[in-house]
Amino acid sequence: MSATTTYLELSESGGGAHKYYEVRVEDAEVTITYGRIGESGQVRTASFADHTKALKAAEKKIGEKVRKGYAPAVKGVRQRRPVSRRQIVSTTSSARQAPVLWRFASGAPAFGIFIGEDRAWVGNENGDVYTLTHDGTVTGRFGLPDSVKCIVADDFWIYAGCDDGKVYDLGAKVPRVAYEIAEDVDIYWLDIHDGVLGVSDRHGGVTVVDHEDEFQWSRPSHGDSAWMVRNSAEGVYHGHSGGVTHYSGRGDRVWHADTTGAVLFGWQERTEVFAGTSRGWVHRFAKSDGREGGAYRCDAAVFSCATSPDGEFVFAGDNQSSVYCFAANGTRLWKLATGCGSAYSMQYRDERLYLVTTDGSLACVDASPAAVRAAEQGQLPTRQDIKAGSINRVEATAEVEVVTHVETGEGVIVECTQEAGRVRVHVVSDGYDRSWGVQFPKNIRVPGARYVVSEVLTSASGSFYRARGEIKRIR
Repeated sequence: MSATTTYLELSESGGGAHKYYEVRVEDAEVTITYGRIGESGQVRTASFADHTKALKAAEKKIGEKVRKGYAPAVKGVRQRRPVSRRQIVSTTSSARQAPVLWRFASGAPAFGIFIGEDRAWVGNENGDVYTLTHDGTVTGRFGLPDSVKCIVADDFWIYAGCDDGKVYDLGAKVPRVAYEIAEDVDIYWLDIHDGVLGVSDRHGGVTVVDHEDEFQWSRPSHGDSAWMVRNSAEGVYHGHSGGVTHYSGRGDRVWHADTTGAVLFGWQERTEVFAGTSRGWVHRFAKSDGREGGAYRCDAAVFSCATSPDGEFVFAGDNQSSVYCFAANGTRLWKLATGCGSAYSMQYRDERLYLVTTDGSLACVDASPAAVRAAEQGQLPTRQDIKAGSINRVEATAEVEVVTHVETGEGVIVECTQEAGRVRVHVVSDGYDRSWGVQFPKNIRVPGARYVVSEVLTSASGSFYRARGEIKRIR
């Protein structure tokens, strides 16, 4: 009996989808191969009582995928999405060891970090995003389909940008797709402010999309390798090999500032932006006019930087596994070794410096003056080494719990409608402006369907709503 093969690819409008799903039926056996285009993927095989039952099982699987947006395709025509991953040739620092309080082994090189009021977030190259308390206790694990580029916060919302070109909302029990980035954009970094997403890319460009994931504007630069993008109410701050450029919210160039070396990382505070460079400098610029307010010299290329509130202290991580602290006036206060590789990213909070590193660690450094003085004399705290253990991985999904009844006050009801070729979402509960759109996960929208959402909050701009928390579909 000859074998039959059905090959599907995810072909959604707007780009960003790079997955395939192949079903092969031979005799009474069904073999399914799936994964990211350009990779070998995963293989699952199941046996059935006879060929007819195998065909029915295959048809069911194919139908499920078609309903989720997959379509028949020719294998090999569509190429894998371009991906650039940051590479650091990390060497061991000769400096004294930093006072690391605890270190969490995430299992793969880690790029994304965010430290909130009650939790730390770390995302790695395996697509794992872990949450931990500030004392290092692991509290959760999300599973994303591809390597995590970065983790960013936007008011109450936490997002993870991945190599598959999607940005996932991590604010509920399961990750949901919030944005999809065009297939020809090789993403370097992402940032979000009030629902507006900025994307910097390999060629030095910056692209901005709104809360509905609709293109707003794109600008090239006179440099390449744009590792810095920071969004704010004042617009976008974009760092690349030629320096830092500020664009208004409409995409108009406001100012440009040269840097000593290519920009490899960016940070922002309320009135200033900071750029770490390939030649060992951290530059400090005023957001208003780009005037340089300080420069901080490290001994090697700077791959990450951060500050304490309003830039009182400036921190940097180099490619030789060292971290630095400077006073605002440029005085170097200390240089210490991480003991766990070079920092891809970092964040300071409450006298602690959190690092994600080339060996996959999330490290918590005691950056208080007393702890640093003791470390410089060789007196270190006992470090706690933490592993994830067997904590369950909650996978990103387009599946939604279905309910038949919603109690009064249980949540806010929204409805999907088809408008000008796109599926929009509006609030139908009383007390809301029904003409406003709702920022809502892209991959669960079904025209005509209604959902109950934990919360719907007004955007900072006061022009649209944003869904927050758990989402259930109403039958």
